[in-house]
Amino acid sequence: MPNTTPLDIPSLLRRIPLFSELSEADIQLVARYTRERQVARGEVLFQRGDLPHGFYFVVSGQVKLAFSSSQGTEKVVEIIGAMQSFGEAVMFMNHPYPVFAEALSETVLVHVGQAVVSELIDQDSTFARKLLAGMAIRLHGLIQDVETYSLRSSTQRVIGYLLQVADSDAPCEIALPTSKQVIASRLNLTPETLSRIFHDLSDAGLITVQGKRVSLHDPVRLSRYNA
Repeated sequence: MPNTTPLDIPSLLRRIPLFSELSEADIQLVARYTRERQVARGEVLFQRGDLPHGFYFVVSGQVKLAFSSSQGTEKVVEIIGAMQSFGEAVMFMNHPYPVFAEALSETVLVHVGQAVVSELIDQDSTFARKLLAGMAIRLHGLIQDVETYSLRSSTQRVIGYLLQVADSDAPCEIALPTSKQVIASRLNLTPETLSRIFHDLSDAGLITVQGKRVSLHDPVRLSRYNA
């Protein structure tokens, strides 16, 4: 069911790290260039090749950024969750989007227009530095991904992902935030490989998988496992 209650746009904007130090007047200025958007599961926000006109901030739900290969397979580049933004870097490159964005669930977003961000950059060097810092953090994360795919085995990638979601050294149960197919693509694996690794870790007594719920029986021992 779509949300019929209007969002408190100014309050949401203050939660975006990029805008955390803006004055109240600037927040109100940005709010005038910000629009709410509600999308259904499977709805595409933009296609690869579309021109950007701003950036997005996810209020609730999930969005995947992905591209399709010439063979028709899909590669998930990033999964964006609640209170995360995307599209800032492409907005300033004057280039088309290199990926498409699709909602993985019913999702509520806000779209901040490019014009107001450019205005803030021109008038506030601190804002410009924060923007650069945010994009540098995103780039650092992508470099870490490349390193992970290059240097870690398939099993190590899956274990790292589970431990990241769990964020605990104590036995716990986690809910996978999206489908196993999307997670496999994100980890640069086939769905069959992911299922095999889950089976191997289950046989080793480290996890139990029931649908999208995974119990981690001993995260410390799991982190040391190396098949």
